[in-house]
Amino acid sequence: MTVIRTAALLASPVDVGREQAAREAARELSRAGYQHEPLFDRLRREVSQFLGDLLSGGGAGGGGPASLVVITIVLAVLAVLLLWALRRLSGGRRTESGAVFGERERTAAEHRAEAERLAAEGAWAGAIQERLRAIARELEERAVVSPLPGRTAVELAEAAGQALPPHAADLRAAARLFDDVTYGGAGGTREGYRTLAALDERLRSARAGVAA
Repeated sequence: MTVIRTAALLASPVDVGREQAAREAARELSRAGYQHEPLFDRLRREVSQFLGDLLSGGGAGGGGPASLVVITIVLAVLAVLLLWALRRLSGGRRTESGAVFGERERTAAEHRAEAERLAAEGAWAGAIQERLRAIARELEERAVVSPLPGRTAVELAEAAGQALPPHAADLRAAARLFDDVTYGGAGGTREGYRTLAALDERLRSARAGVAA
């Protein structure tokens, strides 16, 4: 049926204007044969057609400077949307692949209890992660460091090390251990967990700027 209607349009002696042709094309594209076209492909096709009409002088602007202004605005909007999407993607990757904390917010005591539970099961990698998170949350709760969404273990060690200089080296070692078990594929060990647990206990009694 679509072929018959298209042939009839071509054979008609009536001079079909650009606007009428566009309406006919829109009706054809809205039929079932085009309903399964991917959204991205459809948007790309429509934008390309729109810009092509402007460049050929067939758009509402009638070509010339007005068309160039519209094209510039469209391209600027597309560029802004692209940058926004890239920033969101970058932020999401940072949260998933570098941050100390996950999506669920817990207190230091809750992280510490979870670390002890995992250690009792011999899940050393998870226990190390939770103990480092307990350290990070404890320092935030005591205002030794300011809360910072997306903070990495290395960034935590740097900030806490400046506030607690006597523990700076141990904090850097703890950050490396956390990254090793979280992103480096290391399995974690009993000794590694005990090292973090001992550091946690020392930091709980340490004051910013005062040697423990």
